[in-house]
Amino acid sequence: MNTDIPEVMSTPSQNQHAETIIRNHVVMSMGAGVIPIMLVDIVAVTALQVDMVRQLCKVYEIDFEETRGKALITSITASTIARAGARSLVKALPGIGWMIGGVTVSLFAGASTYGLGKAFQKHLAAGGTLFNLDVSALKQSYRDLFEKGKDIVKDWKKNEEGSPSDEMVPDVNATDATDRMRELADWREKGILTEEEFQRLKKALLDQLPV
Repeated sequence: MNTDIPEVMSTPSQNQHAETIIRNHVVMSMGAGVIPIMLVDIVAVTALQVDMVRQLCKVYEIDFEETRGKALITSITASTIARAGARSLVKALPGIGWMIGGVTVSLFAGASTYGLGKAFQKHLAAGGTLFNLDVSALKQSYRDLFEKGKDIVKDWKKNEEGSPSDEMVPDVNATDATDRMRELADWREKGILTEEEFQRLKKALLDQLPV
């Protein structure tokens, strides 16, 4: 399948801006993947993906309808997110569970966000909207780009300063929780997380702390 982005309906500056948005959200998704709480990481990644598509629509001057956008994203990424969720459960294992699960979910999350972003970019750059897309075709494009994304995020992970590291210490303590709380609060301020999502993630994070 040809995954090149058509430039007939879009400008080079729009495509360049879209590439930056996708890369930034891939990196943030990789960071969310190492949140040391099973399944909370998946919620955060989904919120980031919705925000990414919202920003891509803005770049290509396409209306983003929140409910429809979330439904489409969930439909397209469902199988991949389910696989990532299963790997997230590994974090519950004592000892090295957090390390193994965190690194695996991080790479899955990054590849999924890359595939989703590139698939939507291709559609929007060609003049598509959220209302005229072929869901089946977009799903296939996403699956192809997800596989490509696995290799790409591995390279980005090596080069991106501050990206998740295989050597991160699997310790859920007060310091780690404070850092994660600040990150979630920052996402809320940027509109990536809703207030309800922020409160749910905050509660889950605090519940993991030792008494």
